[in-house]
Amino acid sequence: MSSERLIAESVSHAAIHDAVQSRGFALVSQCLTTSEIESLRTEFAATAAPERNLFSRESIRLLATSPLIRGLAESVLGPSCFAVRAIFFNKTPEANWKVAWHQDLTIAVREKCETAGFSSWSVKHGVPHVQPPAPILERVLAIRLHLDDNEDDNGPLRCIPGSHRFGRLTNDEIRDLDKSHSVTCHARTGSVLLMRPLVAHASSSCTSVRPRRVVHIEFANVELPNGLEWNERV
Repeated sequence: MSSERLIAESVSHAAIHDAVQSRGFALVSQCLTTSEIESLRTEFAATAAPERNLFSRESIRLLATSPLIRGLAESVLGPSCFAVRAIFFNKTPEANWKVAWHQDLTIAVREKCETAGFSSWSVKHGVPHVQPPAPILERVLAIRLHLDDNEDDNGPLRCIPGSHRFGRLTNDEIRDLDKSHSVTCHARTGSVLLMRPLVAHASSSCTSVRPRRVVHIEFANVELPNGLEWNERV
């Protein structure tokens, strides 16, 4: 297992695109200012995580449409992309969890509509969720904004480089992946992790009292078939 430190602040959008395409993820430093970080920490101070449907908050809508975050999304998905979901996560001693190796397979839609290739319907916080075909997930990008340093003691993500290129995997296929080359994504406060949902990833429980607060925003550049609509679109 290796450790991923932050890409230099001056990294180009082309380099970010290449890293995400080849590895499935990229870390970029110093994307949020100190004032932005403190404002978000204050806003979510009393939040029981995870909190979904964050585009009801003006601060998160403005963040998703800001030139910096929008530019990062466009560097991978192109100028036609749009934000489709935002979630706040925090690991604390009171809300602590270990996440086994997996891919992110669900999207949030406005209404349930049975559609070929879309399966495993569920409802989260009142919103229908479904697992779409892999070609849909291949056109989604998650941007995770770190409000705290994320080190070994507070549950950093671990990713398997290139695993997104294998498509949608079964549980057995994920179990059999070679994890010896997995990367621990040590992220500094204010940094951003760009990640394809199909990259296999995991995280450990926290072993410290330090929080691990993350604003997770997903972008897509694809329309859904058969009358299905993204639940949110910013």
